[in-house]
Amino acid sequence: MKYRKLGRETRIRRSILAGLTKDVINNGYVITTESRAKEVRKFVDKMITYGKNGTLVSRRKALAFLHNDKDVVTKVFNELAKRYETRDGGYTRIIKLKERRGDDALEVKLELV
Repeated sequence: MKYRKLGRETRIRRSILAGLTKDVINNGYVITTESRAKEVRKFVDKMITYGKNGTLVSRRKALAFLHNDKDVVTKVFNELAKRYETRDGGYTRIIKLKERRGDDALEVKLELV
């Protein structure tokens, strides 16, 4: 599986991705760069799929990735799983916004559909 390194070490990159995933689940959206959003989208979809499975193993995998944040995992399994039970994937969308002033990185809004 190919993935973006985002110019970070593995442990820092995983922490960034977990944090952005939590933000999307909690708030419904996050504003970030395009490359980060494309990478986070995979993990948000995976967490919602875990929620739809509803098994203990799925819950433990979600907890492991989200740094044992039980509130976020509860929201995934109780609210988002029911919301997307008839949908077969594609739980997020990326909306392009503008280029960031400091480094001209394209900013996007990653949100739940």
